Amino acid sequence: MSREHLRTTFDTVAATYQKARPDYPAGLYADLLATTGLEPPANLLEVGCGPGKATLPLARLGFRITAVELGAALAEEARRELRDFPAVSVVTAPFETWRPAKDTLFDLLYAATAWKWLDPQVKYGKAAALLPSGGHLAVWDAQHAFPPDFDPFFTEIQRVYDEMGEGDGAAWPPPPPENQPDPTAAEFEDSGWFTVVGTRRYVWAREYTAEEYIALLDTFSGHIAMQTAKRDHLYEEVHRLLAVRPDGRLTRHWTATLTVGRRL
Repeated sequence: MSREHLRTTFDTVAATYQKARPDYPAGLYADLLATTGLEPPANLLEVGCGPGKATLPLARLGFRITAVELGAALAEEARRELRDFPAVSVVTAPFETWRPAKDTLFDLLYAATAWKWLDPQVKYGKAAALLPSGGHLAVWDAQHAFPPDFDPFFTEIQRVYDEMGEGDGAAWPPPPPENQPDPTAAEFEDSGWFTVVGTRRYVWAREYTAEEYIALLDTFSGHIAMQTAKRDHLYEEVHRLLAVRPDGRLTRHWTATLTVGRRL
């Protein structure tokens, strides 16, 4: 399925996204502010805020934030989450075509688990147009990590994906986090608009029951778009594999890579 279609699927799970998705590490925000030198009440623009997962931590620090979200249901969830922060506004619009008030510039434009869904021919030039020289662009995400001691549950469930024809064909297991490249840094430099001033990788782990893990899977575009019969079978296998464990839980490792660029 196309990027354009898949990026709209998240709006169908707006009510569960905030709880199901993990919080980003506190150290990420500390490193972001240390790298950019920003302090409240600097003016921030968030692209693809979803229900406010990465908006809330910065709102609590006192930043002024304009959050742009493509999905109407996700934007409404974000407004509810951020209702106690009058310096934060949520706009429902595609970033590629959204326009702020005339002559408005931001100190920082950031995107959390959203940047890859934007039009690659538009996003860097658009970001540069909304930042002054010396302003910053920051991008990070949250991906499945496979350290050497990753939970064997994922090898077992990968066989189910492969048998259903839903595997990606890549070698198993994936490389550990420290061997994963950061393609975003190269994109920043290649855009001609930004120079990279900081990168940092974070790895953490969370435990999930079967129901909690299925709730998480239900927020991934590939699972939302999966045929119902395949998705039902996959979730039955999740329950089966965890039912034989004494605590009925799995451990999933996460990794996030923060890339910060300065506007030339």
